[in-house]
Amino acid sequence: MAKNQYREGVVYSTNKDFEYNISQNEEQETLEPAKQNLKIGLDKKARAGKKVTVISGFEGKTVAIELLAKIIKTKCSVGGSVKEREMVMQGDLRVKIKLLLDVMGYKCKVI
Repeated sequence: MAKNQYREGVVYSTNKDFEYNISQNEEQETLEPAKQNLKIGLDKKARAGKKVTVISGFEGKTVAIELLAKIIKTKCSVGGSVKEREMVMQGDLRVKIKLLLDVMGYKCKVI
């Protein structure tokens, strides 16, 4: 069984003709940068008062969002991660990230 396949509902069956229903988590295709609508915000809730910049609204494959996050982390020289389809960067970098994404051709706004 592949990594992204899960058996749905049934643990064991005595029926010899039974086949497990295997769900495939299909990711949508990555939109081109001009069609993306990214939102850049600041968050400090549940982070011990430390500020983080959150970039949300990315539509596409997980590999593409992780690659974009890596580029942002490298260009801004900060740490960060991708959690629940949101990019989280350490510190208040809203203006710097907005300029970087504009240069890369992404449509984004600071909220």
